[in-house]
Amino acid sequence: MGLNAALATASRSLEVFSAGIQVAGQNISNADTPGYIREKLKLETALPSKQGQLVFGTGVSATGIVQQIDLFLETRIHSANSDFRASEARKTIYQQLETAIGELGTNDLSTSLNNFLAAINDVVNQPESGAHRELAIRQGTALADNIGTLRSRIDQLRQDQTVKVQTLSEEANSLIDTIAALNPRISTLEASGLVKSEAAALRTQRYNALNRLSEIVPVRFIERKDRSVDVFSGTDFLILAGTKQHLETVASTDRNVPIVDVQLSETKSVIGTSGKGELAGVLDGRDTVLGGFVDDLDKYTGHVISEFNKIHASGEGLKGFTSLTADTRVTDPTAVLNAAGLSFTPVHGSFQLKVTNSRSGLTQTTSIPVDLDGIGSDTTLTSLQTAIDSVGNISASITADGRLKISADADYEFRFADDTSGALASLGINTFFTGSNSADIGVNAVVTGDPDFFASSQGGGPSDGSNAVALARFSDNAVTGLNNTSLDEFYNNTISTVANSSASESAVADGFKAFRESLSNQRKQFSGVSLDEEAVKLLEFQRSYQAAARLISTIDELFGTLLNI
Repeated sequence: MGLNAALATASRSLEVFSAGIQVAGQNISNADTPGYIREKLKLETALPSKQGQLVFGTGVSATGIVQQIDLFLETRIHSANSDFRASEARKTIYQQLETAIGELGTNDLSTSLNNFLAAINDVVNQPESGAHRELAIRQGTALADNIGTLRSRIDQLRQDQTVKVQTLSEEANSLIDTIAALNPRISTLEASGLVKSEAAALRTQRYNALNRLSEIVPVRFIERKDRSVDVFSGTDFLILAGTKQHLETVASTDRNVPIVDVQLSETKSVIGTSGKGELAGVLDGRDTVLGGFVDDLDKYTGHVISEFNKIHASGEGLKGFTSLTADTRVTDPTAVLNAAGLSFTPVHGSFQLKVTNSRSGLTQTTSIPVDLDGIGSDTTLTSLQTAIDSVGNISASITADGRLKISADADYEFRFADDTSGALASLGINTFFTGSNSADIGVNAVVTGDPDFFASSQGGGPSDGSNAVALARFSDNAVTGLNNTSLDEFYNNTISTVANSSASESAVADGFKAFRESLSNQRKQFSGVSLDEEAVKLLEFQRSYQAAARLISTIDELFGTLLNI
């Protein structure tokens, strides 16, 4: 009876130590497998057995194979993943923005503007030179083209981020599907309860999927009694009691660029507003970083157009116009001009219309009021057309598409001067630039078609370059719409803000990265495989197996002795 019990104990020992060798081998073979979680054989002393007045031990019992994992540490890693990936995405977008701006390069906006102003200064020195006037127009066109090219680059970057949003959403949905599919498989294999073995390989897959999902969107998980997990993002569920919902993209347009936003398929909650996770970082980079720069670029470009055009519209070229159609259309000619939806709003004031007899050289100057004081009948496009039409030897009309057209009688031409209302610039009359922002800036075809219409003078004849002097200094003037800063100051501040924000985001990303790596190292120490440690365990199980085998051999000898008596 005693030898039989000892033999049973030794037999169980062989099984346990064999299992230990198998677990150690599993760990060793997966030492370099990314995301692998070390497994451990749980051993307990077997229940004792009583024989007469004696209580004998019955050896060792293997109660399960479990993973060595700290769930609290996993939760902290998931949070660190979300913080780092969001900041890293913004950092990358800032770097791409700086590259697109290309400041301090040969084709940056500062250089283009300086080249334009230098060409205008040449016109100041020789106003009658056709070559200088043409060069100024070419440099102005180059400036407009460079602004448009920069806007196109930023728009393309924003579209690239939208593609990334779609890719991340699809990956997140795939991970949600993977976790949801693993839940019932793990539950089935672990149906006998917590004290039994875990489905380690499947759990590793699930932990890895949760880890990657936490990089895309912030998540937290709760393990249920049936060993499945519920997964949440914020207050919304992604997986709950066997149900799941996906991320879905919603198409829209922002700043004339097609984009997609992300929401949950069931609750319709917007995803990506928490500021955590790669998806939020990409969305923030697309809409706030890049979109914010587009807003600043539009603001800068709009004031470049309006401030330059205000000066140009009050000047004269080497010759007058015989016919001129406004570049800007007005939807409702009966609407008051400062409420007619113009890109640049005129103010209360007036401008001068100078009509010259080309034969006699006599000039008649008429002041055209632009009444926008809000008292009585304010000026509309229709009333402005009537006022201009009443000037001798001039006819004015409104085209079918809402543009003001001015024509002179035969042997007459007209010019403009002293526009204090900004109405000419707002309507696109005698202007240099066209458009209203970085997406549509251009140069007036009237000027590019004939450099003589470049308004360099203020009525002093071909050698008068006084208006060109004002044009060459326009970027230094304080602008009310820019908080009384100049265009140069505004642009420099914008570029400095981008550079400083990029450096700050880079520092934040490095900090988050160091913290995440610290947590990952803790995880490796607790859950990773140490080959030295596993080698020691393997040797322990080997020696234990040999000892158990030796015990069986000894019992066999004792049985032989009994049989030979």
